[in-house]
This record gives sequence, structure tokens and C-alpha cells, in this order.
Amino acid sequence: MPEGPMRDLLFPPSNGGYAKGQETREAILTAALRVLVDEGYAAMTMRRVAKECGIRFGNLTYHYRSHEDLVNALFEAVIGAYEAEFALIVNDPDTAPADRLRRYCRFVLTDIQTRETTHIFPEIWALANHSPFVARLMTEMYRRARAPILEILRDMRPDLSEQGHEDLALFVSATMEGMTMFLGHGKLHADRLSALMDIQVEAFLSAIARA
Repeated sequence: MPEGPMRDLLFPPSNGGYAKGQETREAILTAALRVLVDEGYAAMTMRRVAKECGIRFGNLTYHYRSHEDLVNALFEAVIGAYEAEFALIVNDPDTAPADRLRRYCRFVLTDIQTRETTHIFPEIWALANHSPFVARLMTEMYRRARAPILEILRDMRPDLSEQGHEDLALFVSATMEGMTMFLGHGKLHADRLSALMDIQVEAFLSAIARA
């Protein structure tokens, strides 16, 4: 199973009901993630996930009535796992803002080398070109991923406008995500991550200081 944050999916709390139902929902989402990573989005049908989970199709639809419900729940669990990691960095009162940004960037750049991240996110980018549903999920996912950068930037550069903070956060996020195709799991230049990470992080700090 996953090596990065996706190894600890943040499951939504149960809204009452039996603990067994919560366990089943968690098992379904874990199975859906496995199929998504190993076989791709097109393979992640309701029937395929039910088979992977070892439950009846009707049992799966009891918990997730549609494919969109299942995908929404899975993405929420994935995004929540990342947000939990980001919160540990952003909310560290003993670390200077620039060092918090370094930690955030190093975390993200290291994570792109996991098999899960390399397999899932580029597929989402491609699907978003043709699926409004996936495009909405992607937009929300990256909005939430940029939120910690914005918090750090507000501390680093309180003199900038909010639009200035937004632009810098977008620049930092987009630049790191673009490295996936070159430095991700199994990619041609994956062994250069350490050197390029140092270059990129210091380039971000320089750009922020000059903005």
C-alpha cells in the first residue's frame, strides 16, 4: 500500500450507525485507492471496487450510491491525509516562516516520488481536460493544497496584497507539481531529486523576497 500520506487515508467520521458500517466504508475506500493506483481511473468502477474489497455490489451501493459518491469520498480521504501533514508544518510556532516553507516544499517534492502520487495525480490532470466532475475535484484539491502556502506567505510577506500572496502560492504549487513528470516514481531524472529540490526551494525563497 501507499508509502506517503495516502498510506493513512483520513476517513470521514461516522454519522452514527454501527462500527461495522464504518469499517466497511474504510475498506471500500482503501480498495478503491488500490485499484486507482494499480489500474487507473477507468478501471475504478463500482463493480471492480466491490470485487477488490470482497463484498457484494449491492453492499457497496448501500454505502456509496453512485460512482461520483465513491470518488468524492476517496478524494476527501486523500486530501484530508495531506492536510493533516500540512497542518503539522504550518502550525509549528517554533519554526520561522521561511523554514516552514522549506519543510512544506520538501515534503511535497519528496512525496511526488511515491508510486501512488506519480500514478494518480498526472491521470487526474489528463481526466480534468474531458470531465467537468474531475476538473471540479482537481480545482478544489489544489485550492486546499495551496492554503498552507498562503498561510506561510502571509507571515513571510505581510506587506503584499492578498492577490500577491495568491499569485506566489500558485507559482510555488504549480512549479512543484510540474516536477512529477521528471522526478516522480520511475521517471528518468528521479535520482536528481535531492539536488533539484535544493535549487527549487531556494529559488522560491528568492522569488518571494523580491516580489
